[in-house]
Amino acid sequence: MQNAAHLLIVDDDERIRGLLHKFLMRNGFLVTAARDAAHARRLLEGLEFNLIVLDVMMPGEDGLTLTRDLRKRMTTPILLLTARGETRDRIEGLEAGADDYLPKPFEPKELLLRINAILRRMPTPQETRPKFMQLGPLRYEMERGELWVGEDPVRLTATESALMRIFAARANEVVSRADLVEELGRDRSPASNSDEPGGDRAVDVQITRLRRKIEPDPREPRYLQTVRGLGYMLAPE
Repeated sequence: MQNAAHLLIVDDDERIRGLLHKFLMRNGFLVTAARDAAHARRLLEGLEFNLIVLDVMMPGEDGLTLTRDLRKRMTTPILLLTARGETRDRIEGLEAGADDYLPKPFEPKELLLRINAILRRMPTPQETRPKFMQLGPLRYEMERGELWVGEDPVRLTATESALMRIFAARANEVVSRADLVEELGRDRSPASNSDEPGGDRAVDVQITRLRRKIEPDPREPRYLQTVRGLGYMLAPE
């Protein structure tokens, strides 16, 4: 259940909390339960949830008030549960910021279907990747695999381009010679040029050539560094 969605159930009815907790756990979710809005607020301060199942009619702060307040500071989807099924009540709940509205009594299977439908609509978090990296006056365009100095392109051989792609994908990480040989080997084709490396020594030669194009002083590399005994590391600014 390492990647299971974490749900927060907020309901003042202990029996309903217990039933929902067991049912949703059996269906593969991580579940935390809160007895009222104040309890839910304390949990939300320390935990992250993928979805909140929230009862509207609770003593003290009700579900609509809590929904309005949560919407001011978080985008976690909210499914409201209520004994009132009138159209105006559903509209009020949606206007408060809820993603869906389920009248009581309900079939647990319908609740499960609605929860899964909401979670499917949520965008999948994606790791943001920079579009370029800076190497002093040089700029490496990540998506296009191009190296520029100002408005002028820097010509790279096929192997130099492959090395830049490998190092850019693992910036600030040590890449061993063995990994470089393996990665470069994958890029070979029957039409490969003679500059393609064939082993550790050939990789060292290609690194030296690449440094001449990206380093202010290739004899004292600032960006494409040698990590003694381990390999090489690209350290952009």
